[in-house]
Amino acid sequence: MTTNNLGLMQRIAAFVLEQRVIVFVAVAITVGWGIVVAPFDFGLDIERDPVPVDAIPDIGENQQIVFTEWPGRSPQDVDDQITYPLTVALLGMPEVKTIRSFSAFGFSTVYIIFEEEAEFYWSRSRVAEKLASLPANTLPDGVSPQLGPDATGLGQIFWYTIEGRDPDGNSTGGWDLHEIRTVQDYEVRYALAAADGVAEVSSVGGFVQEYQVDVDPEQMRAFGVTLEDVYAAVRGANAEVGARTTEISGVEYLIRGVGFLQNVDELRETVVRVVDNVPVRIDDVANVAIGPGLRRGALDRGGAEVVGGVVVARYGANPMEVIQNVRAAMTEVQRALPTRTLADGTVSQLTIVPFYDRTGLIEATVGTLETALTQQILITLLVVMILMLHLRSSLLISALLPLAVLATFVAMKQTDVTANVVSLAGIAIAIGTMVDIGIVITENIVSRLDEAPPEADRLAVIRDATAEVAGAVLTAVATTVVSFLPVFFLEGAEGKLFRPLAFTKTYAITASVLVALAVIPPAAWLLIGKRFRGGPRLKLALNGAIMLAGLVFAVRFHVVAGLLLVALGVARALDDRRGNEGTPFERVVSLAANFLAVAFVAVALAASWAPLGAGVGDGSNLAFVIILVGGLLSGFWLFQLSYRGLLNWVLQHKLLFLTLPCLIIGFGASAWLGFGTAFGWLPHSFHASSVGVSLHHALPGMGKEFMPQLDEGSFLYMPSTMPHASIGEALEITQQLDMLIESVPEVEYAVGKVGRADSALDPAPISMIETIIGYEPEYIVDEAGRRMRFAVDDEGEFVREEEGELIPDEDGVPYRNWRPEILTQQDIWDEIVSVAQVPGLTSAPLLQPISARIVMLQSGIRAPMAVRLRGPDLQSLADASLAIEAMLRE
Repeated sequence: MTTNNLGLMQRIAAFVLEQRVIVFVAVAITVGWGIVVAPFDFGLDIERDPVPVDAIPDIGENQQIVFTEWPGRSPQDVDDQITYPLTVALLGMPEVKTIRSFSAFGFSTVYIIFEEEAEFYWSRSRVAEKLASLPANTLPDGVSPQLGPDATGLGQIFWYTIEGRDPDGNSTGGWDLHEIRTVQDYEVRYALAAADGVAEVSSVGGFVQEYQVDVDPEQMRAFGVTLEDVYAAVRGANAEVGARTTEISGVEYLIRGVGFLQNVDELRETVVRVVDNVPVRIDDVANVAIGPGLRRGALDRGGAEVVGGVVVARYGANPMEVIQNVRAAMTEVQRALPTRTLADGTVSQLTIVPFYDRTGLIEATVGTLETALTQQILITLLVVMILMLHLRSSLLISALLPLAVLATFVAMKQTDVTANVVSLAGIAIAIGTMVDIGIVITENIVSRLDEAPPEADRLAVIRDATAEVAGAVLTAVATTVVSFLPVFFLEGAEGKLFRPLAFTKTYAITASVLVALAVIPPAAWLLIGKRFRGGPRLKLALNGAIMLAGLVFAVRFHVVAGLLLVALGVARALDDRRGNEGTPFERVVSLAANFLAVAFVAVALAASWAPLGAGVGDGSNLAFVIILVGGLLSGFWLFQLSYRGLLNWVLQHKLLFLTLPCLIIGFGASAWLGFGTAFGWLPHSFHASSVGVSLHHALPGMGKEFMPQLDEGSFLYMPSTMPHASIGEALEITQQLDMLIESVPEVEYAVGKVGRADSALDPAPISMIETIIGYEPEYIVDEAGRRMRFAVDDEGEFVREEEGELIPDEDGVPYRNWRPEILTQQDIWDEIVSVAQVPGLTSAPLLQPISARIVMLQSGIRAPMAVRLRGPDLQSLADASLAIEAMLRE
């Protein structure tokens, strides 16, 4: 096939047709590479390096945290002597957009918000340099500000508690809270912090063990001892000193003074001073004991106080990979945790029990999008098969989709685009355009092959057919890509949210063009254009091998894909020819093979989609899919038949017809902006009329929401109690609240946090309660979020094992966890709100862990709507806030 005097598109088509081996090798490399980096686990036993995966993009601001502790000081003192001087000193740094600060009892938190262009670790180094060069006496003596972890608020990916459990996993108790907290602080925390990608592991709950010296003023007065004397004695007694070396008999010895306290008795015997040659010990003027330290946070699970921790992923790390590393470290440290035998003979071991693990959400998100992509490919395959009634062409078009998707994953990996619900949605959005590209090129190739004489060069026919439409395809794709350019230039939270979608959509469309222009022509030549030159036996053996490979693929990997391969072998064996070629028997059997393939796809689509619900029979779902697809295609077919007549009528009644799009535009503008805004130019008399008032009420306009609520599989219930409530009172209220919430049958667990964890990322006061509520999914699902099916008897009742467990069965029925009256997650939330009525607590809006963190990161508050005040002093702000509160209540 000569390429002289050919256009550019013809030359490209000729190259891929002549260099078919190179093209198919490139396809094989792309498929293998795509499987290795794909966020979906295909169940293959190979080493994978997947695209970083998270549930949603991190749209928090580019911020650094400076955390400063000043124990025992009031919020006003902290604000005056720490927060304000630090804020003023940090304002002069480059690329700083704004600074927010928070002063509380004993600590200060300063949030430095940088411009989006500032690199994260560059901004950390600038803050560290500024803190190191603070002028003398900027802060009180002994106060040392420190940088928070190199993470954002969305980095809290893993929460756990440490509980005593027996070998069967049942809770046993028998451990003091200070014992568990010691294990958490000195064993578990360090082990998990060593996992790759972890920025911080912070502790919450329990008691920190400490030596406590309670002085007796009367005894101190009697011995003439001051508080400074006791302080100096304790500090001096708990120290070691080092000296020089000495040489004895040619051996060098290090001189060291051992002085660290080993127990309470040693501290009691410490000498404070000597009076009349009589030593005065600490035990003479104080009571020395081991006790709990002051705490500003506690943790409760289902009404029982527990000790736990939170794992924070490092900025830019792959959350899924970090969680896997944490789980591996957790398995290792679990073996070393202490055990004890209780009074009743039960062996209890401290066990790490995760309760909030983003793995489930990530896998469910990716699994949902994987299912959505699969269903899109199936329904596309179904429609293309019905419309074209040419099995090989239909499979050729449909093969474009998974290949382009795999190529998109490769591009995402190379450009560091994270796979999440938004970025993967870009691929789903691009499916329609990707299919159009394949249909245009494949249909043109098939049409030109049908029109070509038998003696024509079929390679040249395919080349010219591809070049004929390639320019139009490239123009259409370029238009789509250019239309997305404004999205690439979005900044701030909007850019972080939508830029990944723009990238993945562009990657998917570009990959589909490359596949359509480079892969479809040679593949079409093999499947459609090439005349088989072997004998009948060789042809039969080849097609038999295709059918056998299809059966193996159906059993080992995917049923529908395997059966379609079988159908392809049948179609090739019958030499599927279009038009009047072939015997009537061959045409009938070929048509039957096409309809058989359509039936396979329809059954798979109905089983995967289940549009009428998982509890409805597969037959009803299949009937709905057939009626829906058939109805839509029939409507398109009727429109095509009547188009000429409709066009003639529209051209004859142009003004009458144009009123319809004008009415649609007006109604759409009113529904979007509100009738009063869209038609504010109308006379006031019309707006005041009964018709105008009715339109105002019917079309108030759509609300605006930047981030839609996603189903995270858990709630975050955040009520508040009185600001002056003690930690004991707040903890007691939280325990009541958690027990009430766990009384809801759909709730799996309720873990409430009072106050703050030991982390700069958590400045919560004692009055703020955060309860993470996990609820059961509507149906029992596997790790990827796919519904599982279980065996049922002839009467439709679920069959159970002797232990009461359901029996998995691929041909069974999904098991619904929720009560019949619970239909949505909102119903579960309403049940929680109805039972969570505890005196002394405010109510709380519907929040979820990730979405709430996003709101707090963006605004510094924990509500999607708030009033922010500025004033000269705290008293003025307090008076104004009380006045605004009174107005809002009205």
